[in-house]
This record gives sequence, structure tokens and C-alpha cells, in this order.
Amino acid sequence: MNVMALPPIRKIIHVDMDAFYASVEQRDNPNLRGLPLAVGGSAARGVVAAASYEARTFGVHSAMPSVTAKRKCPDLIFVSPRFEVYRQVSHQIREIFAEYTPLIEPLSLDEAYLDVTENLKGMEIATEVALEIRAKIKAVTGLNASAGISYNKFLAKMASDLNKPNGQAVITPKNGPGFVEGLAVKKFHGVGPATAERMKSHGIETGLDLKSKPLTFLQQHFGKSGPYFYGIARGIDERQVRPDRIRKSVGAEDTFVDDISDLSLAKAELRPLVEKVWRYCESHDITAKTVTVKIKYSDFSQATRSKTVSDSVSDTEMIINIAEVLLASVAPFKRPVRLLGVTLSSLNTQQTSQEPQLALEL
Repeated sequence: MNVMALPPIRKIIHVDMDAFYASVEQRDNPNLRGLPLAVGGSAARGVVAAASYEARTFGVHSAMPSVTAKRKCPDLIFVSPRFEVYRQVSHQIREIFAEYTPLIEPLSLDEAYLDVTENLKGMEIATEVALEIRAKIKAVTGLNASAGISYNKFLAKMASDLNKPNGQAVITPKNGPGFVEGLAVKKFHGVGPATAERMKSHGIETGLDLKSKPLTFLQQHFGKSGPYFYGIARGIDERQVRPDRIRKSVGAEDTFVDDISDLSLAKAELRPLVEKVWRYCESHDITAKTVTVKIKYSDFSQATRSKTVSDSVSDTEMIINIAEVLLASVAPFKRPVRLLGVTLSSLNTQQTSQEPQLALEL
């Protein structure tokens, strides 16, 4: 009698650098160590890009307006971001990952999934692989990393938060379903604030609540995400670690010191955004067909306008012309504009990108 061998249980590691940007700044400037630090602009319209753990104890976090952060932590130190340095360190970290597995799916500069089911070191225990990787990252970069280990991506991501900073945790196949049942859905990776509120309106606040809903209900109320939610409520996530994940868009945006009400002034702000985006595209042999302009108003409401061309956009002037027409389509502005963004999508490149999306900060 032939017995079919079951596929091996996957061993997925999610590595997440601890307070990455802020930790790089504290590493490179010993005078900043142990102090509450925010990477970002301190101006009235500035935003925190990253916060050190010392700052987080005051409630400071990324994406928080700088004035709010300063109010929460009067002694907060602001440091301008150095993205080129962060990219260099990220490259060092990815080289370490590559010593263990070719199956690496970066999510951003500071985190990635690794499939180590069959790894280059022949190591059988994934927790030991994670320990080695974290130790090597510390030795090479001087920075701490946390890790989550599990049998799928969703649980590995959740596990990496359990013992932060500078720790790791494992969620086994035996414990996975129970772990999910006891977790608030608002803490699920992939469930944002808006989705969490929609779930709450249907009586879904925990993983157990989510598990109680049939697939048809979840598809009816959450569309294409329904099957995903149905699976993760049971500790099931079949998504593969994708080392060839294709970049979806390249974008840049800027928040203004003073709100803009005049169309001509707003148009002038498009050029540096377009130039930055196109410079990146040229350096990476990327072409695009779709131009999108994002407009955020003084009350934080926003609008987007897009145009897709039959052939790829060819230079900055072409993109600027398209962006200006898109911006003019919402003029006169219903409220003053506090932020503009330009994004290129429908990308095509000769080289495989390992970043699903890039946001270029000004």
C-alpha cells in the first residue's frame, strides 16, 4: 500500500528590527543613547517617522504629528531622517538573511518574512535559526532585531510583537488556533482601524468571534478578504513567502508648513515630488503607465485623481503635465491643501524588486 507523505510543516520567521530608524541614529551618535528620540521633522507640520523606545514610553509613535509628540514628551529630540543610511543597513541585514534561505520576502526596510523550512544551513529548528540571525544582525550592524516563528506568515508576524524589543517568540501548530481565538481582532495584522470598526458593528471583537462567522457571512460583508479572515480565525494562512514580490508603486508626498489655497502655488509643489519619484525610477530601470495625485485637505479629508496612458510615461515634464491636469480637476479647492502626493503605478521593470511599495519622504 502506497502511503503519501505529508508535506512538511512550514517554518516561517518574521524578523522585525527594533525602532529601526531611531536605533540607527542612536548607534551612530552615542550622545543620543538612552534619550527620547524621534526621527522626523520638528516643524509645525512635521510627522514622526520613527520613535525610540525611550520616546514610546511617553506615548510617542510613528505617524504622529510632531507637535503632538512634543506635547507628550517635552524633552523629545528630533533628528532628520537619513534614508540612504537606513537603506545601506537594510541591505546588510538582507545579506545575512540570504546566508540562510533564498526565500525572503521584504515588507519594508526593517522587516521581512523568511521561509526556513529547508534552509541553507541544514538547521532543523527554526527558533535556532532565528537566534543565529538576530545574533549576526547584532554583530554586523550593532542593532537589535526581534523575531516571530510559526507555521504561517500571519502567526509569525503576530509572534514577532510578543517579546519586543530584542526578543523572539514561537507559536506552534498546536497553539496557533487558541492563540488567535483569544486575540482582539484590532491587533490582527491586516485588520486596520476601519475594518476593526466594521467587524465590531457585526459583533466581532476577538478571534473567537471571527471564527463563529461562516464563510458566506464574511464574504458578504468583507468581500475578497472574507476567505482570508475565515482562515486566520482558525490559525490557517496558506500564503507563500514570495521572494519575487513585485513593486506596486513608487510615490512621494510632502506636508506643507502652511496650507495652500491657490492652484498655481499647489502646482509648483508638484515638481519636486515628480523629480524625486522619476529619479528613483530611472535609477532602477522602472517605467510606469499610471500617474496618481493625492490631495489631503486641512480637515484631513483627501481625494485622489489618476490617469493611465497607453504607453509608459517618458520623463518628468510628461508626468508634471499629467499631474497638473489631475490637480486642476479638483480646483477650486473645497478646503486649503495641507499635503500633496504623486505616485506612479502600473510599473514595469527589467529587474525584480524586493519591495512591494516605496514611499519617498521629502
